[in-house]
Amino acid sequence: MEANVRWESGLTFEVDQEGHRFHIDVPGPEGAPTKGPRPKGLLLAGLGGCTGIDVVSILEKMRVPFEGLEVQVSADQSEDHPKVFTAIHVRYLFKGHNLPTDKLERAVQLSQEKYCGVSAMLGKTAAITTEIVVEG
Repeated sequence: MEANVRWESGLTFEVDQEGHRFHIDVPGPEGAPTKGPRPKGLLLAGLGGCTGIDVVSILEKMRVPFEGLEVQVSADQSEDHPKVFTAIHVRYLFKGHNLPTDKLERAVQLSQEKYCGVSAMLGKTAAITTEIVVEG
C-alpha cells in the first residue's frame, strides 16, 4: 500500500492513493475554503470505512438482510501537542425491520476485535467504544 502526497500551495496537499486523487487541507487563518478534509478526519473516515466493510461482509455471510448502514465516528483528542486521539466512539446506525440484535452485535464485535486493521491501530492510542442503533 502506498500514497503519494504532493504539496500544492498554502497548506493544501494533493494525494494520489491507488489511482484516486483527492486533497488534504486545513482551514487557513482567515477561514478560507478548503479543498479537502483534514488528515485526522481521514483517519476517522478510514476507521468508519474499514469497520463498515467488515460489518456488511459479516452480515452478508450470516444472511442478515438490512436496508442500510451508516457508521458515525467521533473522537476526543489531547489538548497538548501532538494532539492525538484519546477516545473514539463508533456509532453503527442500521436501517431495517426485525433485525436480529445478537447478530448485529456479533458482526460489530468481530470487526472491532478481529478484522478491522484501522481499529487495531487506532486502539493502541485511544479507547474505542461502540454503539448500535436500529431504525426500523
